[in-house]
Parts: sequence; C-alpha cells; structure tokens
Amino acid sequence: MEHKQVLIIDDDTRNIFALKAVLNSRNIACLSATTAAEGLQLLEQDHQVGVVLMDIMMPDMDGYETIAALRANTKNRRLPVIAVTAQAMVGDREKCLEAGADNYISKPIDVDVLLAQIQQYLSV
Repeated sequence: MEHKQVLIIDDDTRNIFALKAVLNSRNIACLSATTAAEGLQLLEQDHQVGVVLMDIMMPDMDGYETIAALRANTKNRRLPVIAVTAQAMVGDREKCLEAGADNYISKPIDVDVLLAQIQQYLSV
C-alpha cells in the first residue's frame, strides 16, 4: 500500500486534516486538493494515486461533475473513487454510483468502514 496514494478532494480543510491524520496513522500516503480543478490537475501528474476520496458537496464544480470529468480521461476510467458526503438520504448512494463513483460513505465517517474500502482498492 505504501506505493499508492489516496487523493482527498474536499473543499473543507478540516475534513482533509482529519482524513489525512487517520490515513497517515495507518501508513497510507495522501495528497489533497480543496477544489475539483486542483484535484483533476493532481491526477494529471504522476502521483501514483490508487484511490480518490471525493467530497460531493463542493462549490463551483461539485463531486458529481468532478467524477464525470475524471472519468472522461481514459487514464482515470478505472481509478477507484469513493464518494464521501453528508448526503445520506434515500437515493443518495445510488446517485453517487450512477455518477461514476465505485463506492460511497456518508459523514460522519465510520473510520473502520472507510479503511476497509480504501484497503480493498489499494491491495488490488
């Protein structure tokens, strides 16, 4: 797992800080972006990203649009994306999956569930 990184795209730096703290404590390397554009730019560079944690509710370009842009690049079509969102209403999970996410987790995040999802993708 140490060769692949997790890219966190979230407009709230507090969320990024908390996620990085949890992942780094498990020796999972992280990159982060506070805008969709910055996240997409990081993916264009060669950072060995193994999974993306995508916040859905972001200003300018939301997570759904960002996932679509990410998937439009053939290089990223198979890159695992976990939608991370406070949206936990009926149908929100399905909406994220239809937008191209591979998995979904709602806030507040269950750390054990998130780690299991990430490890599933990074160990492949």
